[in-house]
Amino acid sequence: MSTYTAVTATDREEMLAAIGVASTEDLFDQIPAALRLRRPLDLPAGMGEQDVYRHLRELAARNTSTEDEVSFLGGGMYDHYVPAFIDMLLGRSEFLTPYTPYQPEISQGGLQVMFEYQTAISELTGLPVANASVYEGPSAVAGAAYLAKLANGHSRYVVSAGVHPHTLETLRTYARGFGAEIVEIPLRDGVTDLDAWRAALAPGTSAAIFQNPNFYGAVEDAAALAEADRDDGLVVIGAYDPIALGLLANPGECGVDVCVGEGQPLGNRLDFGGPSFGFFAATERHLRRMPGRIAGETIDAEGRRGFVLTLQTREQHIRRERATSNICTAQALNALAGVAYLGWLGRRGLVELGELLVQRTHYARETLSALPGVEPLHTQPVVREFAIRLAADSEQVVERCVDAGVDPGLPLPDQNGLLVALTEQRDRADIDRLVAVLGEAVAAC
Repeated sequence: MSTYTAVTATDREEMLAAIGVASTEDLFDQIPAALRLRRPLDLPAGMGEQDVYRHLRELAARNTSTEDEVSFLGGGMYDHYVPAFIDMLLGRSEFLTPYTPYQPEISQGGLQVMFEYQTAISELTGLPVANASVYEGPSAVAGAAYLAKLANGHSRYVVSAGVHPHTLETLRTYARGFGAEIVEIPLRDGVTDLDAWRAALAPGTSAAIFQNPNFYGAVEDAAALAEADRDDGLVVIGAYDPIALGLLANPGECGVDVCVGEGQPLGNRLDFGGPSFGFFAATERHLRRMPGRIAGETIDAEGRRGFVLTLQTREQHIRRERATSNICTAQALNALAGVAYLGWLGRRGLVELGELLVQRTHYARETLSALPGVEPLHTQPVVREFAIRLAADSEQVVERCVDAGVDPGLPLPDQNGLLVALTEQRDRADIDRLVAVLGEAVAAC
């Protein structure tokens, strides 16, 4: 301890005496002896600063980034181009250091960013209220499920099998915590089986949850999935790809009550799975049950425009038993990147990006499906991602492709296939290279 602080042995003795214990060991009396380590930690010897820097560089060199290979990885995180001004904006001290304002009305710039972000998400989703972001996509879905439980008191969730596996696992973890049952609805021809879906929406269902496009890239019929009897308080939750919202009918028009999703595609780099943010929008009926924070616009005593935190439902801000979320961060800095990115693209730019992705994605699916030993997993409409089935072992195929400098996509072991994703950074030449490399790998395996 004294290596890093100025606390001496005498200082520690005085602090222990002040709190009324004889030794540091006494501080851990409530921890069972079987759980306590009775030996020093097995740590290597210390290193000098230069040696640490060299060691970290060696560790970093083991990673492969999308700048080192042609990557078609997706599955919820995508290699979009991030314009240089976003990093410049995030690095400004007025945003970088006070991104969680505990004295919020002092941080007018930060609050205005939250307000503008909420406005953008509300317009994107077609729903009237949005919060100032949450932790990430899967926990946003779980938070929406908890909102539904608070709204109607039921503990049964009907969930499409097209929801991302990570999201489903997160939902299961949360549901176990508040004693809820999950009923999973299978896919048929790549999309949620509507007959099974409707049959499962019995009275006592808290929420119906789907993803659009789903995990396998297929565009779901959101309006049909949202058609349900709401007399029992059912809440329809849609998890959306924000880039796809530039083309698809917005959730509000389709009858979705709560729209959530992963915000990483909006101005956030992959960063080896690093921080991103989740977005969360809903109808006005659910305003007071939304997790996180909501920034509002007001006028001060002198008639000047200002911003305040209108709603704070985190347990850091209100009594724990009344909180709707215990997540301590809203990832506001990452959400700032999201609203800056949307402002950079503009309404038309978002549509044009979506149209570009559709064109390249369909070209990739058609050319790959023409290869011997490759067939589409489904033929549903897609926006930026699609699944294929291989005649050879998918993991061996991926290994061969990676050795050739192309990551062909996310393996789907249960389908012996691949989930292939496109961004604007993968042009036609990259797609043609993928086709050539994958064709050779399938033939070789």
